[in-house]
Amino acid sequence: MNRSAPPAGKVKNQRMTLYEQEIKRIRSTLYANEAQIRSVIAIKSYIDNHLHEPLDLNTLSRKRHTSKFHMLRLFKRYYGTTPRQYMIDRRISRSKEHLINGMTVTETCFAVGFSSPGSFSTLFREKTGCSPLSFKKGNFEEVKSNGGSELSGVKTETNIK
Repeated sequence: MNRSAPPAGKVKNQRMTLYEQEIKRIRSTLYANEAQIRSVIAIKSYIDNHLHEPLDLNTLSRKRHTSKFHMLRLFKRYYGTTPRQYMIDRRISRSKEHLINGMTVTETCFAVGFSSPGSFSTLFREKTGCSPLSFKKGNFEEVKSNGGSELSGVKTETNIK
């Protein structure tokens, strides 16, 4: 069977940037104005790209030149969680990857933006049901039992979703 390539214009239309996909997803859920959608997506993107830095509502609202309370309401409306909770969840998810890849608990703590190993361990335990060290040891044992060459049985951010 000889398949020819689709016309260039059709290929271009099939490709959507992540930004366009996110707008489409939000718009299909709620019908809101474009500026609000762009603002919320920008805040989420800023959090994702600056997880290792100290972030708070004041910092995020200054980045979008908006009231922190308005920004908080919009973020919660579109994503169903607060910016702080989203940031914590992302940091915990990223910390799992670091622990799996061999970082120590303390290195991981600071690499993902927590300011103290104690608060990191407490939040990690709340979110995962085990301490960071137990998580690291448990995944090490699982990797060892798989022959040590792959992380197929390890739950990371990319294969949980």
